[in-house]
Amino acid sequence: MVKENSVLLDHHLAQTTMFPFALEIVHASGVWITDRSGKKYMDLISGVGVSNLGHGNTYINDAIKAQVDRFMHVMVYGEYLQQSQIDAARELTSLLPDSLDCCYFVNSGTEANEAALKLAKRITGRTQMISCVGAYHGNTHGSMSVSWNESKKAAFRPLLPGVSFIRFNVMEDLALITSDIACVMMETIQGDAGIRIPDQDYMLALRKRCDETGTQLIFDEIQCGLGRAGSNFAFEQFNIIPDILTLGKALGGGMPVGCLVSSKDKMKLFTANPMLGHISTFAGHPVVCAAVAANIQFMKLNHVVADVHRKGKIFASKIGAHPKVKDIRHRGLFFAIDLSSAEEVQQVVDYCMSKGVITFWFLSCPDSFRIAPPLTISEDEIDLACNIILEGLSALS
Repeated sequence: MVKENSVLLDHHLAQTTMFPFALEIVHASGVWITDRSGKKYMDLISGVGVSNLGHGNTYINDAIKAQVDRFMHVMVYGEYLQQSQIDAARELTSLLPDSLDCCYFVNSGTEANEAALKLAKRITGRTQMISCVGAYHGNTHGSMSVSWNESKKAAFRPLLPGVSFIRFNVMEDLALITSDIACVMMETIQGDAGIRIPDQDYMLALRKRCDETGTQLIFDEIQCGLGRAGSNFAFEQFNIIPDILTLGKALGGGMPVGCLVSSKDKMKLFTANPMLGHISTFAGHPVVCAAVAANIQFMKLNHVVADVHRKGKIFASKIGAHPKVKDIRHRGLFFAIDLSSAEEVQQVVDYCMSKGVITFWFLSCPDSFRIAPPLTISEDEIDLACNIILEGLSALS
């Protein structure tokens, strides 16, 4: 669905695709990214879910600079007391229910998911795991094992054994959750599958079934958490609480981070039998944790999440009315816009890029394009973005 781009990365850098956007970036601020020629692009995907507070947020940058001046890495995670780690954990848990009171900061979302799978096995003594059709949880071996897209997995098999899949939002499949299952891992709102939102009754029944079978319920909110869906965490909108929560992407305000969150009692299982049951050299990096704490502080001080639903409705009303749009799914500022074909998606993405607006596609939902702008986007910027997207839609042959 993508056309070949002859501009490749530097010979000494590994490349993920033969078709990169290949923008040569020299500056980024707010919703805007500037290339070497001076052309500005509105980032409507937040660096794929990372820059929720925009690029170059000065509050976060100041916290990073202050920590760099104090110290950077001094010891593997868990051996020293470091104030930025404490601050990050306190800020994060201040937003969470009492049962999610203990954080393990790691280096990425996929690493958080790996740790969550380990913790669920340790808690239950079981080895069988369930994920969902359409799931995307990352690209390391364990995370890939509980992801759905076989075209991305086949070349790397064998993966983890004991993984089965239930259909997302299909009530009768919950019967497959039995007392043999260590965990159900699911995205509270599926991202790569094209912003699939579960029903309230399904979520309540899922929680009830996991309680009945002693199965750990893991919510992956690496994309949909931290305000993206219009609440601090998407699970809040369904009136249930997971046993284990994983976060990443937006958590660090642009810095690389993931986080595993559960109860203190459950997290203690990583400390003995065996000792160092989960360990990572750069986990809880002090500079990254300073960014995490500042990121959450800024969100709270500026009431960022309170306006997300309203902004999302503006996008939905303007774009959703276009006759080329087959469907539009969103929660907050987390969007999938369905067109008739992958070719139409490519045309719209290309048109928007040519006009200085960055949209993107989904790996597992090729007939849709995504928008997920910084939560701080202004109403004037929304109007400008929508006008260009509408032009792109109208230009479809």
